[in-house]
Amino acid sequence: MPDHDRVNALLLQHYGEAARRAAELESTRECCDAVGAPVYDRRFLDELPAEAAAASIGCANPVAIADLDPGEDVLDLGSGGGIDVLLSARRVAPGGTAYGLDMTDEMLELARANQQRAGVGNATFLSGHIEDIPLPDASVDVVLSNCVVNLSPNKETVFAETFRVLRSGGRLAIADIAAEHEPDAALQANPKAWTDCIAGALTRQRYEQLIIASGFVDVEITDNHLVQDGFWSVIVRARKP
Repeated sequence: MPDHDRVNALLLQHYGEAARRAAELESTRECCDAVGAPVYDRRFLDELPAEAAAASIGCANPVAIADLDPGEDVLDLGSGGGIDVLLSARRVAPGGTAYGLDMTDEMLELARANQQRAGVGNATFLSGHIEDIPLPDASVDVVLSNCVVNLSPNKETVFAETFRVLRSGGRLAIADIAAEHEPDAALQANPKAWTDCIAGALTRQRYEQLIIASGFVDVEITDNHLVQDGFWSVIVRARKP
């Protein structure tokens, strides 16, 4: 597996450029060829500023399957331009808060601008890494993520941190990329394969094993659509006992 710092440097450059393009209302779709705003139903996109939709580089719509209720607190790992945070914030109001966590300064700036444009008051965007979530233990009811976990070379830590910040009974609703077979060394060494969200993909079996090892129960992994030969967009659900 490539060095974590090298992968982070690559992703910071890539997603910083994607944020700049989204702020200028240019599509980011070519930044990750298989994913983007078209995975959202029009009724979801109509709730948001155009800049938030332009910054979408997700592989499904985790908000649609999260079953959010008013008063819940929700965290989006790798929140990008804020699309899933803003959608979530409206569903957990009144009384709930939607947090977005991202390591890219340009994306955080864009997300906060989108929050102002949308007039959403119950969202908070945090700077940090999904392997070291800057929230206390047992602080949220739901954790979302949209095509981001595959980007981390340290997925065991991501799932352990996710488990830590969830309250008892809390749930996981992740959209991600799963591989039919573990990506080979050549693919893992290919920078474009990382930014195309496939180099770091896990097999469904390995994904399930890591989530269960972190303490989650009721794990479900459901195929959403084919991304490219051997790689699928999947929906991952699980619960913290």
